[in-house]
Amino acid sequence: MRFGIFIPQGWRFDLVDIDPAAHWSTMQSLALTADAGPWESLWVYDHFHTTPVPSDEATHEAWTLMSAFAASTSRIRLGQMCTCMGYRNPAYLAKVAATVDHVSAGRVEMGIGGGWYEHEWRAYGYGFPEIPDRLRMLGEGVEIMKQAWETGSATLDGTYYQVDGAIVRPLPLQEGGIPMWIAGGGEKVTLKIAAKYASYTNFNGGVKVFRQKSEILRGHTDRLGRDFAEITRSANFNTVIGETEAEVKDRLAAIRARVEPYLGDGIERFMHNYSAGESLVGTVEQVTEKLAGMRDAGMGYAIHYFPESAYDRSGVELFEQKVIPALG
Repeated sequence: MRFGIFIPQGWRFDLVDIDPAAHWSTMQSLALTADAGPWESLWVYDHFHTTPVPSDEATHEAWTLMSAFAASTSRIRLGQMCTCMGYRNPAYLAKVAATVDHVSAGRVEMGIGGGWYEHEWRAYGYGFPEIPDRLRMLGEGVEIMKQAWETGSATLDGTYYQVDGAIVRPLPLQEGGIPMWIAGGGEKVTLKIAAKYASYTNFNGGVKVFRQKSEILRGHTDRLGRDFAEITRSANFNTVIGETEAEVKDRLAAIRARVEPYLGDGIERFMHNYSAGESLVGTVEQVTEKLAGMRDAGMGYAIHYFPESAYDRSGVELFEQKVIPALG
């Protein structure tokens, strides 16, 4: 199993009580630690407003961070889970990503999806298209990026995007272009797009759902004549780990106490992230067992979000010391 780690960027109230002037140094320090550690990749979210409630708390922009991390680190791969297709013209996005690939010496991943955060869409003037439209936008945008990275230009007279000889030079350093992670488990459209374009997928839902969506993905690849094994399946996990159950409870209590003043009535929605079935909250043994079950269901890559890492790195260190060696 391969492992990635999210770097806190404020979106999930994970930099509160830290002076905004110190946010970058905090993020950079965490990135450098991950770069020196056992992680294959680091990740950020592509969002502009905090969740589960919009607020005035800082949320740092994903692709700006990609460039900064590219220049700061030397080994670790760099991704976003996931870039929202509707937030940037895809030819422009292809250009940005190709440039960051050069800054990083060929370490960029492209996590891409249809987007979902309605408040954010409308606040930034993007409207909020219906789900079928957002997914068709995703399909057109991925085709534009694929053309751009393989040939250096893109032309598409689409329903949502029109580009006519958009030049994207230099090409990414990575041969064949930047690896595409298609995020989402939509069975009729998203997984079909993934079957055609993706090097990686990203969806969750527990072992049973993961198996079901994997078989649907396999059906799409079979119809396209593509080898299903070419696509690595991944999932994201909200991770809180301790040596004992009492330690886990203490960690959860500390997380709640830190963010509750900023969330008010939204605190229960926030904490649900750490009690839902897809979360990884428990002792080393419990977390390892759950990940092993997902591995057995076909998951080859696990990406972990540690909500406390900007304040307390001991949970990350415990995971590095005991879980990764057991499953890596």
